[in-house]
Amino acid sequence: MFDIISAILIAGLTMGALYALATIGLSLVWGSMGMLNMAHAAMLTLGGYAAFTFSSALGLPVFVGFAGAILVGAVAGGLLYFLIVRNLLKGDKPTFESSVMIATVGVGIALENAILLVFGGQPLKQPISTSGSLALGPVSVPYQNILIVFVVIVLMVLIALLLGRTRMGRAIRATAQSRETAQLMGVAVNRVYFQVLVLSGAIAGVCGVMVSSMTQLSPPLGNDPMLKAFIMCVVAGLGNLPGAVAAAFGLALLEAFVQYAAGARWGFPTLLFVVIAVLIWRPAGLFGRTQIRRM
Repeated sequence: MFDIISAILIAGLTMGALYALATIGLSLVWGSMGMLNMAHAAMLTLGGYAAFTFSSALGLPVFVGFAGAILVGAVAGGLLYFLIVRNLLKGDKPTFESSVMIATVGVGIALENAILLVFGGQPLKQPISTSGSLALGPVSVPYQNILIVFVVIVLMVLIALLLGRTRMGRAIRATAQSRETAQLMGVAVNRVYFQVLVLSGAIAGVCGVMVSSMTQLSPPLGNDPMLKAFIMCVVAGLGNLPGAVAAAFGLALLEAFVQYAAGARWGFPTLLFVVIAVLIWRPAGLFGRTQIRRM
């Protein structure tokens, strides 16, 4: 019985770490910009394929592939700002949220199809992975699971330090609280939006590498993590970063226990039931407050 519970906890914590990584990028963009980036899934997939290209196709060291995924994700986020978001911000601001959501849906579809054309639809193995396991008494923990949790924890600490201890982080938090007040205080809001999308893209790149190391590379790789991340953002309250991380780990553990007890097909319906219950009980989410338009 202890072995079974340990296996469920290991699987739940690993998936929770992956969901948290995907959720951070979504929540960061919504909290500071009021923007739901529907291209986040495709950016996640792009990061996984970037690491594959650098490490496998070009034969470069693994750490170069990992850095390449971060760089490609950051560049994708920057291009998304310059080509789409910046132009939509110049238009009718009350309709920005719906306009940018539709636009990023198109970007995501185009990017996923571009990946399909370049790499094909066959599954590929992510070279940035490790084999073997660590024996802790009767429990065996795969090194890949340990690596994923370690990378996610380090990344979350770095993001927390960035938002809490740097000038850029203070500008992001000020913009999230009140765009107009931040502008009056001399914050370059458009530059903040660019920085947030670059940071979100870099996080998506890392997430793509971690997810593909547990499964395989394929063009729709990011769709499932994106959907689960959106569910967790809604449960926590859109824009609440600590709450989103807590919801990611909590719901991942719930999903793991339900899949063991009732079968894998019941994991996702359980998450949907939780979302419906939370929206009925607390429409703004467990940790959220009433949403205010900032654009």
